[in-house]
Amino acid sequence: MSILTTEDRASRKTVIWRMIAGLAVAAIFMIPYAVMFVGSLKTRAEILAVPPSYFPREGAQWSNYMTMWDTPETPVAYNLISTIVISLCATVLVLLVATPAAYYTARFKFPGKLAFMFLVIVTQMLQPAVLTAGLFKQMLAMDLYDTWLAMILINAAFNLAFAVWIMHSFFASVPKEIDEAAQIDGAGKLRVLFKINLPLVWPGIVTAVIFTFVACWNEFAASLVILSTAENQPLSVALTKFVGQYSTAWQYVFGVSIVAIIPVIALFMLIEKRLIGGLTAGAVK
Repeated sequence: MSILTTEDRASRKTVIWRMIAGLAVAAIFMIPYAVMFVGSLKTRAEILAVPPSYFPREGAQWSNYMTMWDTPETPVAYNLISTIVISLCATVLVLLVATPAAYYTARFKFPGKLAFMFLVIVTQMLQPAVLTAGLFKQMLAMDLYDTWLAMILINAAFNLAFAVWIMHSFFASVPKEIDEAAQIDGAGKLRVLFKINLPLVWPGIVTAVIFTFVACWNEFAASLVILSTAENQPLSVALTKFVGQYSTAWQYVFGVSIVAIIPVIALFMLIEKRLIGGLTAGAVK
């Protein structure tokens, strides 16, 4: 029979209190989502009732999740497909461009390197909401107005700087001696990049991918201006269609919001460990 020392008991109490604090923080952050989910199961009259009810009085209205897909002015199914296509394609494009750019800037010296990196980070100051008029005219001139390709290019352009900077720091943390050893063994530059460096900076790549994907998924301002056809618009724009001047279908607003966050939550669950590794990498030398 083991006897716990005073230090062991103190350590166990510390763990318990940390678990309680963590659960409390998690509950605080989950309350808005719980309210949103319960609201999606109510009728509009119940949501607007005074005093409000915490749970549906007339029973859970699961039919809200069926009827919200059939609203004529808001084709939610097409909006979901549009959001997925734009976000995935923009993220892949960012990854294809940012990876070699970050590797080159981290490994090689070239004239104007500091100026280049400065210009890259300056682009973070410019958001689609500020440049909507210019983007609108540019897409019209390129005959890309109201197309998925336009939003893929816009989202990729405005998320490229973050991806380059975060991946640059990870490539820079890999010793150059590893590249030199691989080149002595006969590996070319592309093989050094894909076979040697990418596995070592994988947490950084995952971090860049998740933040880029979430930013593309939530983009609103440029999509509102560039995409005019209801079927081409993402969920962030389609959600506003349920908000009218004189009435709002809150049950559908909550329902579409729940549907919109499910893919992001699933993505976080799939790469949670690698994301945490990417965020904490380099914290300990």
